Amino acid sequence: MFESFKKAEYASDNSQFELTQVLTKLKVNDDGLIPAIAQDCDSGDVLMMAWMNRQSIEETLKTGRVCYWSRSRQCYWRKGESSGHHQNLIEMRFDCDGDAILLKVKQLGPACHTERRSCFYWRVDSGKIVLDS
Repeated sequence: MFESFKKAEYASDNSQFELTQVLTKLKVNDDGLIPAIAQDCDSGDVLMMAWMNRQSIEETLKTGRVCYWSRSRQCYWRKGESSGHHQNLIEMRFDCDGDAILLKVKQLGPACHTERRSCFYWRVDSGKIVLDS
């Protein structure tokens, strides 16, 4: 039985818990959302951050294609639905507190709506930001 992320900190390596139990213990915001970081499975590059809820997590695991919750449109957003720039899930991880998700993905095309590989293209450098994509 999975009681909490805090108690699971002391579990031994390769301990296993039912996913349905773990999902109920994720720390979500008032809207039921949790931040999800997409990371390229080959390069390790951070591609983007978006939001997920339990249903989008379950759909992602079921289909293997990443599904987020769009806060601006208030609907599910299946990455690549309109652009063709899909994210295929390779591995999903939860952080130690259960308040963030890491998605290791195979990114097809750019991850950012600006057509850049990553949404993190602004680099801070000596009191300025530099567009560095």
